[in-house]
Amino acid sequence: MTAPGSHYFDEDPTTESAPRVVTLLLPDHLFALTTDRGVFGYDRIDAGTKFLLLQAPPPAQEGDLLDIGCGTGAIALTMAARAPGATVWAVEVNERARDLCRGNAERNGLSNIKVCAPDEIPTDVRFRTIWSNPAIRIGKPALHAMLLRWFERLAPGGEAMLVVHKHLGSDSLQTWLIAQGYATDRLATTGGYRVLRTVTPAADPLPL
Repeated sequence: MTAPGSHYFDEDPTTESAPRVVTLLLPDHLFALTTDRGVFGYDRIDAGTKFLLLQAPPPAQEGDLLDIGCGTGAIALTMAARAPGATVWAVEVNERARDLCRGNAERNGLSNIKVCAPDEIPTDVRFRTIWSNPAIRIGKPALHAMLLRWFERLAPGGEAMLVVHKHLGSDSLQTWLIAQGYATDRLATTGGYRVLRTVTPAADPLPL
């Protein structure tokens, strides 16, 4: 799928481009997504991603939402369609993936998606919902740093959903998140995939 030394989490994949269109069919939406080599989910809808989209409760209906590692946009487009009054930030280090996600959002008629590199999101933005099929293969230290970066920006009462396969460390990741102070439970499981749900405490009410 990728050339030697090229990975889907590279900023500038060296793999030769070979675009293909795939269909994401959900009970409430149908999307046509252009994929490409050098990008996660080439020529298919990843099984973990689809499981997350089938199991996740509705995202916040307003405010800022986040897809960490948007790839070609399956998660970001679904969030945007299910929450048309919200702004979905689709963050991705892979430039080819960002271009695909932008194009897929436009072709599917979704204008509430902002596709950007990680450092392009304003520092004052706080997220009410985070969904992600995180890039586990970047290694545990990089994965932990990435998740902490974005979880620290969850709004009070915000919710994060991650899908991770058991064989790629879903259970140990849940334990680690809890140790970092993020209350995390297992929302759903199938075929080894786990959907992990983290909810941050709501803001304290103002004193009377």
